[in-house]
Amino acid sequence: MIDGLAFALLGSALAIGLAGIGSAMGVGIAGEAGAGVLTEDPNKFGQILLMQALPGTQGIYGLLAGFWVLIKLGLFGGTPVEINVAQGLQILFACLPVAIVGLVSGVYQGRTSAASIGMIARRPEETGRAIILPAMVETYAVLALLATILLLNSIQV
Repeated sequence: MIDGLAFALLGSALAIGLAGIGSAMGVGIAGEAGAGVLTEDPNKFGQILLMQALPGTQGIYGLLAGFWVLIKLGLFGGTPVEINVAQGLQILFACLPVAIVGLVSGVYQGRTSAASIGMIARRPEETGRAIILPAMVETYAVLALLATILLLNSIQV
């Protein structure tokens, strides 16, 4: 029989795993675009690297949420708390915003970063504006992390 701890750990794993997948995909998409630009102009490496790194934040947000769960459960030192199935399901569902939005926004931020890399290739003086475009996608990943943290904090264990 599955207990509450299993559901809570599943939530933690989904937050870390799905947001990490989104970041990996996004960083890969941006990296492909960046590699093309760098073959033509290696001097743009710093600007391109920044654009490629942006989609990596979703994985960090998922990792933060996953650790938040593990701390809440007392699994990092201290005494682990006992939780029932209802509490475990609450934790699982609380992790879904950062997990799902991290997965989707990581990919879309990678696509937007790739487009911005194309912008930098043609007009390097527009790097500041190019950063704003994928940063807009980042807003929703931050909001999802905030929602997950607020939901986790509302669960009594």
